[in-house]
Amino acid sequence: MSTEIFTKYIDSPLGQLEVSATESYLTSILFVDTQKKPSPRKEATLYVPAIIETYQQQIQEYFDGTRKDFDIPFQHEGTDFQKSVWEKLITIPYGKTISYLELSRRIGNEKAIRAVGTTNGANKFNIIVPCHRVIGANGSLVGYGGDLWRKKWLLEHEAKHTGNYQTSMF
Repeated sequence: MSTEIFTKYIDSPLGQLEVSATESYLTSILFVDTQKKPSPRKEATLYVPAIIETYQQQIQEYFDGTRKDFDIPFQHEGTDFQKSVWEKLITIPYGKTISYLELSRRIGNEKAIRAVGTTNGANKFNIIVPCHRVIGANGSLVGYGGDLWRKKWLLEHEAKHTGNYQTSMF
């Protein structure tokens, strides 16, 4: 039995977001540089599940600076190790950053720093699973699948809305 996946493209200050979901949960939120054309079947129906509309409202609130946490169901597909890393990402507070080494420590395996970095990069839920809040041990911006300029924008956006903003953070 297959679960149908629906996709909608949402404009944001960081470019388009490709949001995919079933009727019950989000399956991915990814940055895209150009809009893909929906399949003829989806184009004909133009149906968008309510969960995508809810996400669209919540992401707009995030960009407006009024939302700091998301309360929308999503499902990560991955190994137990990957899921443990992604679960720790969600615990990083809005406007705060940690290093990849600290993230490795939080999952209980300091030596897994490379695997943690790879897993961080495999996150399919941009912004709501805040992989952008993980930085280099020296405070530098490193490793972000959505491009470093987006990571910088997100961190500065969150800092601005927590009162921690400095003119040149990165």
